[in-house]
Amino acid sequence: MRAIYRILRGGVRQTYLLFAVLFVPVLLAPSAPAEAAVFQVSDIRVEGLQRIAPGTVFNYLPVQVGDTVGDDVTGGIIRSLYQTGFFDDVRVERDGNVLVIWVRERPAIAEIKISGNKDIETDALNKALADIGLKEGRVFNRSVLDRIEQELERQYFARGKYGVLIQSTVSPLERNRVAINIDVTEGLTARIKQINIIGAKAFSEDELRKRFQLGATRWNSFYTKNDQYSKQKLAGDLEALRSFYLDRGYIKFDIKSTQVSISADKKEIYVTVVIDEGEPFRVSDIRLAGEPSVPAEKLFPLIQLKRGEFFSRKATTESAERISSLLGDEGYAFANVNTVPEIDEKAHEVAVTFFVDSGKRVYVRRVNMKGNTRTRDEVLRREMRQLETAWFSADLVRKSRERLQRLGYFDDVSIETPAVPGSADQVDVDVTVKEKPAGNLAAGVGFSQSQGILLNASITQNNFLGTGKRVSVAFNTSTSTRLYQLGYTNPYYTVDGISRGFNFSYRETDYDELIGADYSTDVGVAGMSFGLPITDTSRAGLGFRYEYTDFTAGQSEIAQQFVAENGNTFNTFILSATYSDDTRDTALFPTSGFTRNLFGELAVPGSDLQYYKINYKEQHYVSLTSRFVFSLTGDVAYGDGYGDIDYLPFFENYYAGGPRSVRGWVANSLGPREISTDDPVGGNLKLVGSVELFAPAPIGGQFEKSLRLGAFFDFGNVWSTDDTDLLDSTGFDLGDLRYSTGLSVTWLSPVGALSVSLAFPLNEEDGDDTQVFQFGFGQTF
Repeated sequence: MRAIYRILRGGVRQTYLLFAVLFVPVLLAPSAPAEAAVFQVSDIRVEGLQRIAPGTVFNYLPVQVGDTVGDDVTGGIIRSLYQTGFFDDVRVERDGNVLVIWVRERPAIAEIKISGNKDIETDALNKALADIGLKEGRVFNRSVLDRIEQELERQYFARGKYGVLIQSTVSPLERNRVAINIDVTEGLTARIKQINIIGAKAFSEDELRKRFQLGATRWNSFYTKNDQYSKQKLAGDLEALRSFYLDRGYIKFDIKSTQVSISADKKEIYVTVVIDEGEPFRVSDIRLAGEPSVPAEKLFPLIQLKRGEFFSRKATTESAERISSLLGDEGYAFANVNTVPEIDEKAHEVAVTFFVDSGKRVYVRRVNMKGNTRTRDEVLRREMRQLETAWFSADLVRKSRERLQRLGYFDDVSIETPAVPGSADQVDVDVTVKEKPAGNLAAGVGFSQSQGILLNASITQNNFLGTGKRVSVAFNTSTSTRLYQLGYTNPYYTVDGISRGFNFSYRETDYDELIGADYSTDVGVAGMSFGLPITDTSRAGLGFRYEYTDFTAGQSEIAQQFVAENGNTFNTFILSATYSDDTRDTALFPTSGFTRNLFGELAVPGSDLQYYKINYKEQHYVSLTSRFVFSLTGDVAYGDGYGDIDYLPFFENYYAGGPRSVRGWVANSLGPREISTDDPVGGNLKLVGSVELFAPAPIGGQFEKSLRLGAFFDFGNVWSTDDTDLLDSTGFDLGDLRYSTGLSVTWLSPVGALSVSLAFPLNEEDGDDTQVFQFGFGQTF
C-alpha cells in the first residue's frame, strides 16, 4: 500500500509540475493590445434616416473621416446624437474601416387637437405649446408632452378648477408620424367656503376678513370673483392683514401658518390663517439723525407720526418718502432716508429714528435729447422744467416728462439721470423719446340717432416739420350739418408759452333735420386765438373771430319774425375768453381727477347782432375701489342780447336731451316749443347734470380696458327767459327739470367707439319725446 501511495503521490507532483510548466508562463505573460477595436475612419455611413438629412447628422458628429475611433469615442458619438432629441435609438458599428451609424428617428407631429377647453382659449394654448416645443412638424418628445400636461393642470389650478382632468392620446400615423389629441375636462370651479382666522383677540374675524379680497361666495361674486382661490391673491391678502396690524401698533404681529384645504369633491376650499397679534406699541419719541442738509424745522412737519399714538408702519414709510422727496427737490439726488425703531418690550413703546443722509447737492451738467429724429430739440427743451447748470430737482424732472407726454408727438418718453463719471455732485438728464408718425390722414363714418349718418375726413399735422406747430384741414358732413375747416396753431408763439392760432370754417346747418324746426343757417368764420399756460394743468385763452351768417326762415313763425325784425344776413364780430383745467389721469376712461371749462363770448358793439353767452362745465372722477369709479357732472349756460336786440338770437340757443345730455329723451327735444309747429327751439338758459357709477365689464380679458359699464342718474332742461307769445313756455322754473335713470355701455371697439344706453324717464310730461334705447357708433380708418 505504501508503495502504491508513493507512486500516486509522485504522479500528482508530476501533474502539478506539468501544469505549471505549460500554463503559468501564459498567465504571467503581458496582455497584447486590442488593436482590433481601434481603427482609422475611411468613410462614415448613416443608416435608418427617413426625414432628417444626413448632413444634419454629420453636423452633430464629434468625428470626421480620417479620425481614429475606439470604444471611448463611440460612446461620445451616441451621446451627441441622443442629445439632439431627434432619435429614439442610436447604435455605432464598424464595417471594415467604415464607421456605420444606425439610428431610429423619433416620429414627427402631424397634427395637434385640443378639445374641452373653455377657460383658456385654443389659440393661446397652441402658442404656449409651440413655445415649449410641441408644434406640428416638430419631432415628438414624450417628456415634453408630460411637462405640458403638468403645466396645464397648474394653469387650471390657478383658476380654481381643481377637478380638471387632462388626457393626452398619441396616435401613430404612416411615414413615422403621430397625431396628438389633448382632451381637457375642466370640471367646476372650486369656491371658497370659509376663511378662518385663529388667534385674533383685538379685532373680530369679520373685521379682519374685510381686509381680504378673497372670501366666501356673495351675491356679487360672479362679478368680483372673490370666491375663486388664488395663491397670489391670498399672499396679497396676508400682506394686507399684516399691514393692518402694523399700522395699528402691533409691531410683533406674526402669521404663524396658513393652511388651504379642499373638500373631497374638489368643489369647496377652506382657508385657515393662524396669527399671533402680540401687544400694541405706542410711539415714545421721534428723532432725526444723520446729516440732513435741510433744516429740521422743514423736515419734522413731513413726519406723520405723533408721540403717544400707536405706531404705524404706513405713516413711517410715507414720512421717509416725503423727506426723501423734499431732499430730491432741493438738489440732493442721492439722498437716503432710513427708519430705525428702538423697541422697549416692557413698556410696549417704540422710539423711531429717521437717519438722513443727504449726500452732496447735485446739479445738472447737461440735458441730452435722444430719439427725436423729426422733432427739433428746441420743441423738447421748451417743455423741460429741469434746466442745465441748475440744481437737480426730482419734481421738475417729473413735470418735464409729463409735459413731454402731453405734447402727443411721442409714443413713449423716458428720462434717466445718470451720475457723471468721476464727479460726485453732477448728473446728466437723458431724455429719450419714441416718435409717433408725423402726420395723420383720417377718414371716418358713423351713425347717431340725432344726426343720422356721419362722414368726416381730415388731414392733421400735429408736429408740422418738427416745429411743434399744428396744421389741420377737416371735412364733416351728416344729414343735418356740413362743415369745412382749416386750422393752424403755434403753441409757442412767444418763448413764454403763449400760443396763437388761426381758424377758418364754413358750416351749413339744416335745423329741420337736426331738431325739427324749419329754418337753416350758413355760417362762415375767420378767427384768431391766443392761449396762456397758467399751471401745468390749466390754461386761459382769448380769441377774436368774424362770423358771416346767412339765415333762411322756412315755415317757422319764430324764424320769420326774427327775419322781419333783424334781416337774414349778419356780420358779427365776437370776442371770446376761455379757462380750462384738466387733471384727469387719462383721457379715455379716467379714474381720478377733474375737468373744468369756463367759456364766454361777446358779440362786440358794432356787430349786426349784439349778444353774449357764458358756459361753465365741471366733471369729477373719484376712484371708489380698484374697479368702481364715481363721476359727477354739471353744465350751466346762459345767453342774452343787449343794445338793439334784447334777446339771444334763437339760432344761438342751447339744447338738452339725448345721449350727451339728458338720456331717455330724444336729442335736442327738451325745453320750449314753438306753438304753431310744436318744434323744439331750445332756450337761452341751460342746466344739465349727471351722476354715474362706472365699472369695467366683468368678463375681463381683452375687454378689461376697452369695455365700460355705467349706472346713471341724469337731470336737466333748457328755458327761455324772454317773454314771447310764440313759445309754449317762458321763464325759469326748477320744476321743469327732467330726470332719468338707466344703464350705459361704452366699447372702444377696433373699428370705433360704440355707446349704448337704456334710460328710463322718471317724470315725463305730455308732449315729451322719450327714447329708452339710444346709441352712437363711429369708426376711424
